[in-house]
Amino acid sequence: MRCAFLFVLSGIFLLACKAEPKEQKEEKVQQKPNILFIAVDDLRPELNFYGAPHIQSPNLDKLASQSLVFDRAYCSVPTCGASRASILTGKRPTRNRFLTFDTRIDEQVPEAVTLPKLFKASGYTTISNGKVLHVPDDSASDWDEVWRPGKETLNYFNQYNQELISQKQRGNPFEAAAVDEDQYLDGKIAAKGIADLKKLKKAGKPFFLAMGFMKPHLPFNAPQKYWDMYPLENVSLPQSYQQPKTTPSKAFHNFGELRTYSNVPKKGPLNTEMAKELIQGYYACVSFVDAQIGKLLHELEKEGLAENTIVVLWGDHGWNLGEHQLWCKHCTFETSLRSPLLIKVPGKTKGRHVTDITEFVDIYPSLVELAGLQMPENQLEGESLVPLINGKGRAKNYAVSKFKDAVTLIKGDYFYTEWTNDEGIAYERMLFDHKTDPLELTNLAEKEEYKALVSQLTIELREKWGKDFLNK
Repeated sequence: MRCAFLFVLSGIFLLACKAEPKEQKEEKVQQKPNILFIAVDDLRPELNFYGAPHIQSPNLDKLASQSLVFDRAYCSVPTCGASRASILTGKRPTRNRFLTFDTRIDEQVPEAVTLPKLFKASGYTTISNGKVLHVPDDSASDWDEVWRPGKETLNYFNQYNQELISQKQRGNPFEAAAVDEDQYLDGKIAAKGIADLKKLKKAGKPFFLAMGFMKPHLPFNAPQKYWDMYPLENVSLPQSYQQPKTTPSKAFHNFGELRTYSNVPKKGPLNTEMAKELIQGYYACVSFVDAQIGKLLHELEKEGLAENTIVVLWGDHGWNLGEHQLWCKHCTFETSLRSPLLIKVPGKTKGRHVTDITEFVDIYPSLVELAGLQMPENQLEGESLVPLINGKGRAKNYAVSKFKDAVTLIKGDYFYTEWTNDEGIAYERMLFDHKTDPLELTNLAEKEEYKALVSQLTIELREKWGKDFLNK
């Protein structure tokens, strides 16, 4: 009798053991995905995985091999605060909304449900590290924690620049220093993200972890070893280092952001030596921030979180490295508007590139759908990218970007820009055909043979620039 009892008991135990993996598997399927939301300031799509082999970006290359890579992703506004506000609300800029670098969501659209607010309300732990929104305390209650490292002056280590700063000047626009990368702001941001991943793993709750890396934003300060990757003799000016007369003068600017740094002339083009050093410094900062992102992604895998974490990496806008003799952003040439976008969905994305035109207002609805959350009503102006992630087509295939009076429609090979007044009436136009003119050197808008196309694009621009464009 006793033997029979033990036999039955052992049978129950074996059945329980066999059933356990299935139960665990079901629990795993039902678990909400984590979100690792990585913003990189001023990152243009001049990267190895985008076809720029001179850039050393091994960690971003690895992430791209695991992601869906968007080859034609465009920001809504080529200035940091406004672009980030648009991304985190899913709303477009208008004539009077999301205009400048210091845009605040809680002042301009206080009724909007931001991405972190939505995820927080859905049971997620939400953390903002580094520069996610431009103003640190903007919509701060939408996060469980907002953290930034110390002052940006910590990016300077050489005595000459430190003396300039002590005299309340900006320092040079670039610096190479024999300093450990952990002492830089982005090194500190990476360390904070790594510590957070450890804590979040232990907590066991789903998380929305936003990481805002600051390089390659000016000043181009990075450890010497990253500068050494790009010998100055190998650096060249872009082919489009010119300002054609057919292009409206309003398309160009004085790159005031750069002019505020020491030893930069207040007007006119830069000399060749400084121009090349700026390009070299930008490249050094790209490789530097690539290394910091690599540390973070390594920790994600080490903690066993990668298989249930959606990773989104984006640059807030493009950046000019001498194209059209311009520096910085703040214009509607493609170099200012196009930016990297990667979305890694475990089990679905494996390095495929898509050439569909996408825009940053599409990020919000994509993450909401991927996480299985409820879309906020009457707010989002983009469309989910999930069909593209699933290998299917998407009807939407355009982007609209804006800076000050200039509004650009990107459709097919055409880049069409109008400068408009408060009534929406155009007073200047610019049209480029990227099929024949990828460097944007010949403005077609005033040519007789393009009049019909311009009329068509004028109508489409107004149909697509947002229902509130003129009213808010």
